[in-house]
Amino acid sequence: MEKIKNLEKPKLIEKALLLPFVMVTSLFFLWGFPNDLTNPMVEVFKNVLDISNVKASYVQLAFYGGYGTMAIPAALFIRKYSYKSSIVLGLFLFMIGSFLMYPSATFVNYNLFLVSLYILTFGLAFLETTANPMILELGDRETATQRLNLSQAFNPMGALTGQVVARIFVVERLETKIGADAPAVAETLSVIQKQQIIAHDLGLISTPYVILGFVVLAIMLGFIFIKIENKRRASEKLTLKETFNKLFSNRNYYEGVLAQFFYVACQIMVWTFIYQYVTNINQSRPADDQLNATIYVVLSTGLFLTARWICTFLIRYIESARLMLIFALLGIFLCSGAILINGIVGLYCLVGVSFAMSLMFPTIYGIALSGMGDEAKLGSAGLILAIVGGALMPPIQGRIIDMGGTGLSDLKLFGFIPEVNISFILPLMCLTMVGTYSYRSLKR
Repeated sequence: MEKIKNLEKPKLIEKALLLPFVMVTSLFFLWGFPNDLTNPMVEVFKNVLDISNVKASYVQLAFYGGYGTMAIPAALFIRKYSYKSSIVLGLFLFMIGSFLMYPSATFVNYNLFLVSLYILTFGLAFLETTANPMILELGDRETATQRLNLSQAFNPMGALTGQVVARIFVVERLETKIGADAPAVAETLSVIQKQQIIAHDLGLISTPYVILGFVVLAIMLGFIFIKIENKRRASEKLTLKETFNKLFSNRNYYEGVLAQFFYVACQIMVWTFIYQYVTNINQSRPADDQLNATIYVVLSTGLFLTARWICTFLIRYIESARLMLIFALLGIFLCSGAILINGIVGLYCLVGVSFAMSLMFPTIYGIALSGMGDEAKLGSAGLILAIVGGALMPPIQGRIIDMGGTGLSDLKLFGFIPEVNISFILPLMCLTMVGTYSYRSLKR
């Protein structure tokens, strides 16, 4: 009986650690909301302010650039203080960035919007740098990757909420006309009318962020008054030099940082430019048969969420690197379809890419930090720093779309593949890099 008992798999979450697990997992939902509230804003700012695809994509540059700026300082802060202090500071910065959206709209200042998003993601960098390694530590190491997949499954639930709010309370209520008749309508408006419409629409954009700021304030107060520290593990604290030496002698880690860069870039590009993909399809459809981009974005998130729950179960029985390789190959196949096939079938392929991406972020995280002790705190910063891929790659995709002009199909490859389709070669390359990391990790 003793031998049989020893062969049993360890518990995913021990009862004594349940409260810290629940509290920290709630943060995954919280930062998922602004992530996907922000994605459609690229298209919204482009239309409301009449700017290029490249300039509109600066929204993602500001949003994900904040991660790149603050990830390492956040890790150093955690090393000096504590997980709880890092969470509280992260929530404070999150709140400030959210509240700054109000003066951005009041003064009709696009640059201030970008600054607000930049500060907001300072807070998200603190939260993600803290929460991910903390979840890995809240239980047995054998179940660490599965536990992180479980917590991360709540992230797309927040993302889905953000998408719905963006559609119902922002996009559907915009006064800016979008579509084939938009230029003709714009010519009939006076300068004052245009300014009033812009002020109204920017106010709509800022409102969800301001409300979010109050929610974050309430949660921050909760963390201040609740004991959340994890006392379960005590590991020898390494010097900064020893930590760096250990991290960069670990191939799973430094290749994982690179894989995370490309994964996040892929996710943000797919979820940002699906709006342009749908807009291009609509240009060849009658006015009474237009596709609603948000429906397909929500469907993408729903598939992403469903697949993550499925993977949380499967990863207990299939090696994480092997499962991720299978999903990477699926993503490559679907992304190729989105590039080569025009119309609704290509769109379904693009939606399916979200299913394939579902397990990648937490699985890369779990593989890269597997077996680490104190160095996981700084190692986490490298993986969060890799989120900067979501800042650097979308402007490049926007540049590809703008190759022939500000339209979506000014140029066509081989006479039938529009430039918006061609631009998804970047997510395809990113998925290939993730697949390569999966294969190399599996071999190791």
